[in-house]
Amino acid sequence: MSISNERRVGLIREFATAPNDTGSAEVQVALLSERINNLTEHLKAHPKDFHSRRGLLMMVGRRRRLLDYLKRKSLQRYETLIARLNLRR
Repeated sequence: MSISNERRVGLIREFATAPNDTGSAEVQVALLSERINNLTEHLKAHPKDFHSRRGLLMMVGRRRRLLDYLKRKSLQRYETLIARLNLRR
């Protein structure tokens, strides 16, 4: 359910906006999307795991707020990010 350290570093490198960037909105959304995808697969196998489902809903809300922030600040960055992550909207 968690992300391996190698995968995390790879995502940070892929979505960073600057060489030492680890916390921009793009990186945060990419990491959350990876965790959401992993947890979605877990919930397909364990449909009665309601505690994890609540965590999933909280992560989806946090990602939505970050995407709304990015959309307000820079529409171009928002559109490229959702295209790279294959998110709807």
